[in-house]
Amino acid sequence: MSALFSTAMALREVGPGVYAGELNKHWTIGPKVHGGAMLALCANAARMAHGGGPVEPVAVSASFLSAPDPGPMRLETSIRKRGRRISVVDVELLQEDRAAVHAVVTLGEPEHLAPPLLSANPVVGLMDPEPPDDVAPIGPGHRLAGLVHLADGCDVRPLVSTLSPSDGRPPVIQLWVRPRGLAPDVLFALMCGDVSAPVTFAVDRTGWAPTVQLTAYLRALPADGWLRVICTCMQIGQDWFDEDHTVVDCEGRIVVQARQLAMVPPAQ
Repeated sequence: MSALFSTAMALREVGPGVYAGELNKHWTIGPKVHGGAMLALCANAARMAHGGGPVEPVAVSASFLSAPDPGPMRLETSIRKRGRRISVVDVELLQEDRAAVHAVVTLGEPEHLAPPLLSANPVVGLMDPEPPDDVAPIGPGHRLAGLVHLADGCDVRPLVSTLSPSDGRPPVIQLWVRPRGLAPDVLFALMCGDVSAPVTFAVDRTGWAPTVQLTAYLRALPADGWLRVICTCMQIGQDWFDEDHTVVDCEGRIVVQARQLAMVPPAQ
């Protein structure tokens, strides 16, 4: 199976509002399907179910109900509102008859080239539009190789120094991402709202950190080039932690903001 992101997002309609696809083995973290990829699949199904008009998934709120394995799946949609500016679609991602994700997708027109009235962009002053030459891609020999399989389908270049324990300081993980073989699109940008290693690396908890709830906002359409991502948090508890992603394109626009609630990996 191709590792291209477009292959991972491919859906076919098999009934009214029902779409079939494949949870791609390349878009996994360890053995489990990447949460951001599943959120993007739900957004794609909602957009297809709506049909017509210049609308995009401007907000996607996903609850993760189970952790599916790579393989066949289907997406069932229900249009809750079809409005002139805003529409809302419910989406469930199922594997066999078990629900894995329940999402509510708000469709509308994202602001794109209009300048914001106010912006507190945390990325532009911190990261260059392209990764420095000494920032290595995840691949053979990288500390995250063998875990972050989605590096088969996109070029992921984390600043490794930001993955180290932070000695009590708030983590600010930094990475550059772009898909292989094509320009980043709306769905890829939404996926990048969950692309970072968990902020729990800051407290030396590096195991699987299952996402419970993830909400992503699409603020603009990404330009063709690298996406810059910073990942931060407010608090890492004993059981729960929050994680925020800010995704900025090569032209300096905030394209996606995302926040999730996840579970802290056990001490190893």
